[in-house]
Amino acid sequence: MTNKSHSKIFGYLAWLLGFMGCHRFYYGRPVTGTLYFFTFGLLGIGWIVDFFLIPSMEREADRRYVEGPYDYDLYWLLLIFLGVLGIHRLMLGKTVTGIIYLLTVGLCGFGWLYDLWTWNEQIDEANRRENSAAAR
Repeated sequence: MTNKSHSKIFGYLAWLLGFMGCHRFYYGRPVTGTLYFFTFGLLGIGWIVDFFLIPSMEREADRRYVEGPYDYDLYWLLLIFLGVLGIHRLMLGKTVTGIIYLLTVGLCGFGWLYDLWTWNEQIDEANRRENSAAAR
């Protein structure tokens, strides 16, 4: 069975905002995502090239991250649109930090930025924990 943690369709939808690096964050490339954010997708050139690179980015993310009960697409949507409210953290079972984000507007945005960098790893960890608990 092939691991399908990340979606090509979601990647292309995020690519539409690619000049901000969204698709790169989604596929677990926070350094280049940040670079794209500050350079508007390498002045649009990198953004256009990435249209053709998304299939390979998806395959790499699928190899790197474990699928499980926590769906990457859903949790990325929660992070992007409700991240400063901490909804994504509450849904992942991180109640204390979710409430802190809710009360501090995502720690004034810095916690939200931190989650952009580490969200795939946090979902991956939760999926691994749930998968090992289910295997017992």
